[in-house]
Amino acid sequence: MMPPWPDDALYRYLQAPGSTNDDARLAALVAQRLGVDWATRHQEIEVTVQNKVVILSGTVASPEVRRTAGDLAWDVPGVLDVCNTLRPPRRRRPRR
Repeated sequence: MMPPWPDDALYRYLQAPGSTNDDARLAALVAQRLGVDWATRHQEIEVTVQNKVVILSGTVASPEVRRTAGDLAWDVPGVLDVCNTLRPPRRRRPRR
């Protein structure tokens, strides 16, 4: 399940006071960056932020897209660290 978008009413309902608002703001900014970049916008990337640490998860088309997503997350002001767990698709072994 994908997290709600910032303009979704559920997004505002899930907000809690304190640093969670900073985390939610960072998650929205990272998701926005990933959504406008040509390499990452059509990928299934889940963005989670905990204590200003961005966690990227999902499957992407290639190792280059994985690297680009991590770089874009790092470029967001306020991000302290990025945990990039994105995976390129598994290669299929040729049948013999």
